[in-house]
Amino acid sequence: MEALTQARTGRRRAKIRGDGKRDLPAVDPARMHVTVLVPAHNEEDQIAETIVSLHGQRRRPDRLIVIADNCTDRTEEIAAAHGAEVIRTVGNRHKKAGALNQVLEVLLPQLGPRHAVLVMDADSALEAGFIDNAVRRLATGELAAVGGTFTGKPGGGLVGMFQRNEYARYARDVRRLRGKALVLTGTATLFRADALKEVVRARRGGRLPGRDQVYDVRVLTEDNELTLALLHLRFRILCPADCTLTTEVMETWKDLFKQRLRWKRGALENLTDYGWTRVTLPYWGRQLLSLIGIIVIFTYLGATAWSIVVAGALNLHPLWLGVTVIFMIERIVTVRSRGGRQMAIAGLLFVEMIFDVYLQIAQAKAFWDAAWRRERKW
Repeated sequence: MEALTQARTGRRRAKIRGDGKRDLPAVDPARMHVTVLVPAHNEEDQIAETIVSLHGQRRRPDRLIVIADNCTDRTEEIAAAHGAEVIRTVGNRHKKAGALNQVLEVLLPQLGPRHAVLVMDADSALEAGFIDNAVRRLATGELAAVGGTFTGKPGGGLVGMFQRNEYARYARDVRRLRGKALVLTGTATLFRADALKEVVRARRGGRLPGRDQVYDVRVLTEDNELTLALLHLRFRILCPADCTLTTEVMETWKDLFKQRLRWKRGALENLTDYGWTRVTLPYWGRQLLSLIGIIVIFTYLGATAWSIVVAGALNLHPLWLGVTVIFMIERIVTVRSRGGRQMAIAGLLFVEMIFDVYLQIAQAKAFWDAAWRRERKW
């Protein structure tokens, strides 16, 4: 009853600012209650590090739940041994989104305006100030969610190195935009509970796609879809520079291809579900730029191959020479945070080009699959 009264009061107190965005009730950061949800499927190698990072927070969570989803290894045993509450899913066929929904359907009705829910991957580890910094921002009421910026964990050889450089560039871009990221990634995001409740109500009322649950289980990228849902409800989000973490990298080229194909295909299908709106306009713009990038890089490679085959030597047109120089400079400058060695490697154009071409092939396949409506699958 208290939670219901708080929720009603929160809806009455929510207000619209001059930017057209909604505020949530401001609360005292010291009184904000944080529940952590860590969905885990066979994560015995990673789950201990994840839980230790949560115990080591300057502002420790009030409740820590590991959602054991169809585990056949020691994930549950290790999580419990490290002090986490373990909840086992029942009959879940919808992977991470379904596991989270099962717990949130029970948990959310118990939460009110001063509650927050941190959802994070079982292969991620938070920096010590993550929760404290995120809570301080959420408590003002101006934000519905605070996401993290991430770097890659060690491992994976050459493909792992490429991903760590890529993540460093992503974090740099987010910092330059002062936290205005387009996606609240699944690696770690802290949500106001009232905002998640509003998502459920909006889905139930037909204002958002999906069933009356927090996560849309039909999609390939549930974190991207939930971001769009919050933005369509006129909430604000942020990924500040002081909310950081590390996350696992894909250790094989095959796994990387599958991951990026899913990410890209999921993003395209999320946009198709929401259509052409004021919120989705910049997202559609990024997809157009991505498509142009695919065309440009393969045109570049084609022109280079033609020059070698026909002229018998590498003789680039001034246009493509300029593109080459710009690309090299961008590669070097944007990886500066990773040190001189990585800057030197980035300066070797052909090394970085291997990774970029590989990702462009994955993106091209995603565009093709989405255009021909091929079956969605992980």
